[in-house]
Amino acid sequence: MKIAIMQPYIFPYIGYFQLINAVDKFVIYDDVNYIKQGWINRNNILINGVKSMFTIPLEGAGSNKLIYELAPKNLAYWNKNFIKTIEQNYKKAPFFSKAFDIVRTVFDSNYASISELNYCSIKSVVEYLDIKTQLIKTSRIYENKDLQSEKRVIDICLKERAEEYINAIGGTSLYSRDNFLERGLKLCFLKSDPIVYHQSNKFCIQDLSMIDVMMFNSPAVISGYLAKYKLI
Repeated sequence: MKIAIMQPYIFPYIGYFQLINAVDKFVIYDDVNYIKQGWINRNNILINGVKSMFTIPLEGAGSNKLIYELAPKNLAYWNKNFIKTIEQNYKKAPFFSKAFDIVRTVFDSNYASISELNYCSIKSVVEYLDIKTQLIKTSRIYENKDLQSEKRVIDICLKERAEEYINAIGGTSLYSRDNFLERGLKLCFLKSDPIVYHQSNKFCIQDLSMIDVMMFNSPAVISGYLAKYKLI
């Protein structure tokens, strides 16, 4: 059984969903410290054809808080403006209707935690693309906050009886293959191939939120993109 563990991002980039699709179980790692300038409450979309960042305001955000402890601030007011921005900038995209419905539905609800909001954004895309991976909503169920980084990941793998752990390529310096092998676990890293698709621009702007990918591509085409990676 293959497993991956990641912090919850808001409508994350396509590589995040490649990772979900590559495993049997995907754990939302929400009881770790929030990182400012990270991707928990920020992402990029196209505004007037330019890569632009949106940020969801949070109550009392700081690195001393765990992700699940942080709540969106004035989400209804923020959402009204954000949805208008999405509509204005993507209404001519070929798959606007379906993608817009997904985004609007996710943001129309109330959330006590940014972790819950992000989980719903991830789950909505997983369902839209018919990805069969089991999503585990919170890492709090493992009750292992006393462990740090690699040891904690290994502990989750063992509790889930996994044989293989797959991590995004950005984490290569964080984990040791030998340490995983000592516990009977295979460690791999997922490296995405370049994903190029037609946008409203003459050239493709990459590394945007999945919102952008869904606006310009059908579920069938996106499913093909999910296989465009290498395991290292």
